[in-house]
Amino acid sequence: MTAAQIGGSDRMPSARDDLRARARANRWPIYLGLTLGLVLMVGPFLWMLLGSLKPQSEFLVSTPTFLPKNPTLDNFGRLFDQLDFPRFFFNSAVVAVAVTVGNILFCPMLGYALAKLQWRGKRIVMGLVLATLMVPAGITLIPNFVLMRNLGLVNTYPGLILPFLVGPFGVFLTRQFMYGIPDELLEAARIDGASEWRTFWKIVLPITAPVLATLGILTFLGSWNSFLYPLVMAQEPNMYTLPVALATFSTGQYQADHGMLMAGSLVLVLPVLIIFILFQRWITEGIATTGLKG
Repeated sequence: MTAAQIGGSDRMPSARDDLRARARANRWPIYLGLTLGLVLMVGPFLWMLLGSLKPQSEFLVSTPTFLPKNPTLDNFGRLFDQLDFPRFFFNSAVVAVAVTVGNILFCPMLGYALAKLQWRGKRIVMGLVLATLMVPAGITLIPNFVLMRNLGLVNTYPGLILPFLVGPFGVFLTRQFMYGIPDELLEAARIDGASEWRTFWKIVLPITAPVLATLGILTFLGSWNSFLYPLVMAQEPNMYTLPVALATFSTGQYQADHGMLMAGSLVLVLPVLIIFILFQRWITEGIATTGLKG
């Protein structure tokens, strides 16, 4: 081996090291942006957590403090003493679970019909689903309330649940996933004598499990945090969901009880946070495997 070859082999690792150092130096804007995003996302939650430990007097000072000077758990005590917390929690759980089950059950049915069955008007129905996705939820608030009132379902569990048993997002999500299922698999089941219902229930639905888990989690989170529609529909305190009860009873005529509001918000967020942490893998997997075909 010549001296030039030896010198060249010595220079190559140095060049690679320079490229790596340059790449690391160019990443600092990315790290800075991610850090700022983390602060923006976690900051309000920390403020809520620390605020739940502050007495009311610390919220009324001219210069608010981030850390509580005199930490206390009185806010949680007043939350459970002044509110019928088990009742409101039960109402939220019933509505959220029923809406989630309804979406997991009915959205795949329509998604399967739009993805794999041939019938007249299919494109029109798909267009209506996409159009419904573009309509803000606030626009449908009054029509839903009028419909439920005409049916005599105001201030009832069915009135809180029925308008949301099937959502356009769930239909679109399941349709996009099912569009990628090979037609040959379904034809083989039909040749073996399986009915359309059996094909859907035994073959399509198990394959769709990741996206159904994603749909269930997102639907539960949205229903659990829903505020505006339950505020209009639940006209008696015994039918209040947790967000409505928290907003109603923590706000007085002249002054809001910030400590109890922070404590209640923390209790409201914890179940959602736990569910998301436990099932976040299903969310990412379901979204990643949902194609954009068709």
